[in-house]
Amino acid sequence: MRQYIFLLSILFATACSSTEKSEEQNTVAKPENQKHTIKEGEYELKQYYFVMLTKGNKRTEDMDTAYLNDLQTKHLANIDSLAAEGKILVAGPFGDDGFWRGIFIFDCPTQQEVEQLLDTDPMISAGWLGYEVHPWWTAKNDVFK
Repeated sequence: MRQYIFLLSILFATACSSTEKSEEQNTVAKPENQKHTIKEGEYELKQYYFVMLTKGNKRTEDMDTAYLNDLQTKHLANIDSLAAEGKILVAGPFGDDGFWRGIFIFDCPTQQEVEQLLDTDPMISAGWLGYEVHPWWTAKNDVFK
């Protein structure tokens, strides 16, 4: 019986400590609790936004080829415009026909701005593409300025 109680107390203590750690990790990982850049000595991290483009909810519908070509032309023009403004740093499709269609990496101060810019994309507004937005950190001047 003592062994049983001892084992239960160890399991309870372990569960409590892992819950506290998870809550702490969740608090640290929230973008609103972080600065846009973090500098430690010579190493400076900067937050960007990684966008995973996905198949949209209207992708299964039959769409006219000419209409899709027009959407693609406007989609590329929108990317060019956002890149010229310095908002999109990386854009490109994947080479397979999976659910994930491509990526963007945005340099914007907020996720709200990223989502507003995504809504200007004709492929997204037509439902041909969907998206997921994730805050993403990398060393400043390592990959991007």
